[in-house]
Amino acid sequence: MTMPLLTRSVALRSVDLDAAEQHARITAWVRAHPRGTPFHLPAWSLAVARACRQRCHTLIAEQGDGSIAGLLPLTELSSPLFGRALVSNGFAVDGGILADDPGVVRALGEEGWRLAQNLRCPTLELRGGPAEGPEWHRDDATYLGFSRPLAADDEAELLAIPRKQRAEVRKSLAADLAVSVGRSEADRRAHYAVYAESVRNLGTPVFPARLFREVLEAFGGDVDILTVRSSGKAVASVLSLYFNGTVYPYWGGGIDAARGLRANDRMYFALMAHARQRGCGRFDFGRSKAGTGPAAFKKNWGFEPRPLAYAKRTAPGQAPREINPLNPRYEAKIALWKKLPLWAANLIGPPIARGLG
Repeated sequence: MTMPLLTRSVALRSVDLDAAEQHARITAWVRAHPRGTPFHLPAWSLAVARACRQRCHTLIAEQGDGSIAGLLPLTELSSPLFGRALVSNGFAVDGGILADDPGVVRALGEEGWRLAQNLRCPTLELRGGPAEGPEWHRDDATYLGFSRPLAADDEAELLAIPRKQRAEVRKSLAADLAVSVGRSEADRRAHYAVYAESVRNLGTPVFPARLFREVLEAFGGDVDILTVRSSGKAVASVLSLYFNGTVYPYWGGGIDAARGLRANDRMYFALMAHARQRGCGRFDFGRSKAGTGPAAFKKNWGFEPRPLAYAKRTAPGQAPREINPLNPRYEAKIALWKKLPLWAANLIGPPIARGLG
């Protein structure tokens, strides 16, 4: 669908990511953009849509010569528990408006809002990127991002880690733990088993196993799974994305035994070495909520937090969608979820998590 001209030379358009030519040109543009992330890529949008039974929408701004001037990838979420929302981008920690010109940013935001209204989504969420205009509720206090360059080698990496955490890493390196990296069915099963148990222990519904499979298939050689085993049993595992020289350890966790074994310490240090071998120069530890244990854990590794700017726009009279587990209204539900048998959490969780986005 072609939309009205933004100026005399820039126009907005909705594109079909299943069209190979559009998929390729948007992928190339995102990879070339200095603020592009894997969550802006068509591969991410399509994997999420296929795995979680949600619809993806992609808006682009084009110059008069047909070149891309801006991008807004969107996921249409629908949940009986959490309502409807249009999110950029679904199941991601980033993926908001990608554009350099403030006018293009404003126009993409307005077009995204029109689309949200047409789809009967009372909330439009931008996870990262700019948002132009007073209509947006901005939040730069809830989430922190953690990213830093990788060191030249293992010893330099150890020295880059603050002393207390460095001692824990050295103990993990001396422990009888085995590390493997792969993409096989066995790797996927081990990762899902560990991840599902870890999020159950946190009181969070697990995502469908198909989401991990679709991301692995969509990203090909730019994604893999690193697993730490003790006596042959998987105790910690992480699925990581590789994009423009940065490794993104995205879905990771450990079972209860991982803490005593220091398996998570071994996992992330091993991932740093593996990412270096793949040619990466930067480690993006992802986001964590301010004031939480995960945020403190990442600071202990020598990562300086930076505020992440998110924005929401809502229909008049509507409150923004709220899915933050730190909200007191979820406290009792989280406590109950932690007590569920793992088989029950794995059965009930995916249908719920599909609507979280």
